[in-house]
Amino acid sequence: MSKKIAVVTGAAGGMGLAITAKLVQSDFQIVAFDINEEGLKNLEKQFAPSVFSYCVDLTDADAIKDAFASVAEKFGGVDALVNTAGNCYMSDFPNIPPSEFYLQMAVNFSSAFFCSQEAIKLMLKRSGIKKIVNISSNGAYNFDVFDPPHYRASKAAMDTLTKDLARRYADQSICVNSIAPAMTESPLFELGVSCPRCHHTTSDEHKQRARERQRQFQLAKARGQMHLGEPQKHTLIKQLLPAHAPVLYSFRRCPYAMRA
Repeated sequence: MSKKIAVVTGAAGGMGLAITAKLVQSDFQIVAFDINEEGLKNLEKQFAPSVFSYCVDLTDADAIKDAFASVAEKFGGVDALVNTAGNCYMSDFPNIPPSEFYLQMAVNFSSAFFCSQEAIKLMLKRSGIKKIVNISSNGAYNFDVFDPPHYRASKAAMDTLTKDLARRYADQSICVNSIAPAMTESPLFELGVSCPRCHHTTSDEHKQRARERQRQFQLAKARGQMHLGEPQKHTLIKQLLPAHAPVLYSFRRCPYAMRA
């Protein structure tokens, strides 16, 4: 039997890498989307021949459309999509530059919107259960955590999209769900790490806020509140995509969620 095809966005990042590792272990053929060309090359080397990569700017809707057209041509379709690509820019209200706001929404929300749109077109032509998993954030709901408002808004928008698509396609064997992890140990918590297109984090203000985020990260880690461990042990990753597993929307079961 041929492998199922899973597209993972942000696959070269910390959480994307963990998700890719778990899906390879579950015998998926992975199509990895990321803007980090070097990271994608390393991913292919690590998981060859189970990973095929596309260097794509996920803030560009036309580039996303072209990438999925290439996936359809090479693999015939898509069975699963994991929207992992995301970032957290560190300007704080009321001093968030318009350029940073639009980039935050484009990376975290628009990428998931347009990837889901293209993936569903291909999923509707496939048999069996198809799945979309959106990686949201506890920051969309928990206002005690240290997250700026444009980050929260981008993740809340992703969850609204999740609910709509779950309802819209539940009767067509496409299951759409969102998972909202709390702080997760990833490169986002390394001081100075930023989007390849964005240099906002070089300012003293951003570095100060990044240090504060690192401080909270360390406190959460000391309290045992972090998601830690090797990718195959990651509590989030364990339940993502095997067709026999229960599916979750955020912290609750989605009324439109389906079991295979």
